[in-house]
Amino acid sequence: MEIPEALSRGLEALLAQQENRGGSAPVRAAGAAISQRYRTRVGTGERLILSDTEALAYAVSRMPATFAAVYDALEKADPHALRGAPSLLDVGTGTGAACWAAARRYELRSAVCLDADPKMLRTAGALFQSGPPPLRDARLLQCDASGGPLPARADLVVSAYMLGELPPSRRAAALRAMWDAADRMLLLVLPGTPQGYAAVMQARALLLSWGAYLAAPCPHMGACPLPENDWCHFSCRVPRTRLHRQIKGGSAPYEDEKYAYLAAVRAQDGAGGGFRVLRHPQVHKGYVRLTGCTPAGLETRTVTRSEGEAYRAARRAAWGDLLAPEEP
Repeated sequence: MEIPEALSRGLEALLAQQENRGGSAPVRAAGAAISQRYRTRVGTGERLILSDTEALAYAVSRMPATFAAVYDALEKADPHALRGAPSLLDVGTGTGAACWAAARRYELRSAVCLDADPKMLRTAGALFQSGPPPLRDARLLQCDASGGPLPARADLVVSAYMLGELPPSRRAAALRAMWDAADRMLLLVLPGTPQGYAAVMQARALLLSWGAYLAAPCPHMGACPLPENDWCHFSCRVPRTRLHRQIKGGSAPYEDEKYAYLAAVRAQDGAGGGFRVLRHPQVHKGYVRLTGCTPAGLETRTVTRSEGEAYRAARRAAWGDLLAPEEP
């Protein structure tokens, strides 16, 4: 999943401005510094971006993967939850990757972006000027999501990676504020690590206790059937642009972003049911073996060529897809 051409142009323009001021070396150095900070200090509540140059380095290095993960999660979420042109509230917007993903997925009516860091908001606002009207006209507000009710509501509330960056003691308050602001759907995206999955599971339990319905990835509202040594996560492939390689280094033309997510909705319509594929399907000659989550728990199914359309659906299936009950 490539980032929109308009976003790529916006990143190139900001990087060119930086190069005119002091070259690209400060951006590369900033990228290395924030990478180290995110590995060692995430979840402490500390400010991890310390300058506008670091905000730009973060945008170049992380926006492609964040964009891809949010778009992939929106694609997997309940397709009936957001008919029409939804309004968007992006909580912990960072440099705005989730807004770009939502704008590609939907014809947004409006967008409001919240972040506690003014440097990130400045970078997001500069990039939005290259985007479609809902982004160019977005309201950017400095706000701590865990500090009480949010200053706006929307059909779709998205929080990409922000929840895991908060100290555990502040996550429930932030989640409550986001759920109260979501008129139709709340989408959470976190790293596809055991820690990210643990944060998703805590959010899942709270949202269910508040009356939410789960649209994705869970096909049921019951207890997660995965064993303790496993975690639910998914993956999307992200092409590396020239800018991306320039800041992050490395020669590979792509990277795989592992992420965990949860989509909660207000209405039960369309939520629940089906077979969520939890592993890469094993395609063999004449049969496909699928491992997935169902309302009955974890299941491994072998679908043979003799099963016709179910076999063809199984061959087309990918990790993370939701198959209708009759397909496998």
